Amino acid sequence: MSAPTPTPDQQRSVLERFPAGAPRGSWPAEEFAAARRDQGIDARVVMDLNSDQFLVVTDTP
Repeated sequence: MSAPTPTPDQQRSVLERFPAGAPRGSWPAEEFAAARRDQGIDARVVMDLNSDQFLVVTDTP
């Protein structure tokens, strides 16, 4: 599943960054994103291959 590309009037904001080397069975980026979704923020996790980090992002108008 690929993330939607922001339209020209939208901008992607990074809410938090997590290192990719989390302990086995630990999903801190997913847990953080889920907590933001519970607050009504459309957050999702993407991988930044250049920095080897998971980013929790949201598209903002």
